[in-house]
Amino acid sequence: MQKVLKIAVSLTIWFIFLSGISACSSLRFPGVYKVTIQQGNYLEEDMIEKLKPGLTKEQVRYIMGTPLIEDTFNQNQWDYYYNVKLGDEDLRTNHFTVYFENDTLTHWDGDYTPINKQVEKDQQEALDQTKKKKDARLD
Repeated sequence: MQKVLKIAVSLTIWFIFLSGISACSSLRFPGVYKVTIQQGNYLEEDMIEKLKPGLTKEQVRYIMGTPLIEDTFNQNQWDYYYNVKLGDEDLRTNHFTVYFENDTLTHWDGDYTPINKQVEKDQQEALDQTKKKKDARLD
């Protein structure tokens, strides 16, 4: 009975120890797949091309979608953010802002490069990096 109890206690201690180590952010496991995470408003070039001064807020919302940030203190500005991460690394961050006056669009600015092509490029780079790491591990 004591032998079973000792084994159970030692297994519990090892489990707690291994759980604590795996929770550390500085510990990196080689060959672990990192997921590409896309967050925010996905803007395409044709959306930006449809914007014209004089559009109403409803028309802009129809074209661009609901903004990620609609500030209650500044209702004349909508912010569209887009972020792509691979693990902890930022691959791409875009910020696009539209400005209104009397509920009509006056101007806009920010990053509005064709995101869909850039996302495809970022995803391909991430896959290539993963394959290189895997190949290096196999050698």
